[in-house]
Amino acid sequence: MKTQECAAKLKKEIAKIFVGKTQQVELITMSVFAGGHVLLDDLPGSGKTTLIKTMSRALGCDFKRIQFTPDLLPSDIIGMTIYDRQSGAFKQVKGPVFTNILLADEINRAIPRTQAALLEAMEEQQVTIDNDTIALDQPFFVMATQNPVERESTFQLPAAQMDRFFVRLSLGFPDREEEAKMLSELGDTIDFSVVETVSSPAELMEIRKEIQNVFVSDNIKEYIVDLVHRSREHKLLKSGASPRASRSLYQGGKSYAAIQGRDYVTPEDIAAIFVPIMGHRVSLSNEARYMKKTEAMILASILEETPVPPGKAKMFDENTGK
Repeated sequence: MKTQECAAKLKKEIAKIFVGKTQQVELITMSVFAGGHVLLDDLPGSGKTTLIKTMSRALGCDFKRIQFTPDLLPSDIIGMTIYDRQSGAFKQVKGPVFTNILLADEINRAIPRTQAALLEAMEEQQVTIDNDTIALDQPFFVMATQNPVERESTFQLPAAQMDRFFVRLSLGFPDREEEAKMLSELGDTIDFSVVETVSSPAELMEIRKEIQNVFVSDNIKEYIVDLVHRSREHKLLKSGASPRASRSLYQGGKSYAAIQGRDYVTPEDIAAIFVPIMGHRVSLSNEARYMKKTEAMILASILEETPVPPGKAKMFDENTGK
């Protein structure tokens, strides 16, 4: 499958710059191939920006970066209409959102009004400048970073925007061996020129079409619905996941299966992506906070308690395709 081949090449190129964290890299690849946005929620210096820059170079996509700050305005992201003295007419100046991969660095440092400028772009793949609605380049992904520790001069992302992110991941710090390797290979400088381009925007769109053809049985669909509904009914969750989460699990399962070289989804695929896709879409109750529970802990318990559908032989007949 083209998806599996591209994922393997991408992994190889990323490893030239970014050391370790293969599981997180695979989940980000899954999200990109599915057409989803990524939120990296981690401490400063953990390599968030480096990973995104490396991936964008390997994908062969146009890349732009915005440093989010409290004085950033919506027009700084989507663009504006200005008066051109030379021509005597108004013209549109497009903002950095017109790209394939947009790095929203420290997204939670911008005021809510500015954060909201990305809502239309992330959901509808378009922006509105004055009265004109303009479609964005395809493919289009937002890869955002935020520091979960600092609270001064930051603004929490609203639930509506969090729900638009396909996955939320934490890279964490490298282990001793990985950090020693990083110093040996990248201690003096990070040479992004060693990263080769293994894909293109056109090829990514072809991969999306290939992923759409991955088979999802009725049992797997019911499994996804069961998991999401249990998040809405759990006593330790103040609010569960939306139907967008069900759709993300469905699309993510297809993408994850294709990366593994399969044209059908298994329960293991859904389990592997469940917490990264669901963790930012649920909120804890006061009781859960008092018990020092986390979203990941509760979601893991939901995954463990939800009956798993029958084995793949009963779910999918490779001869009939049903």
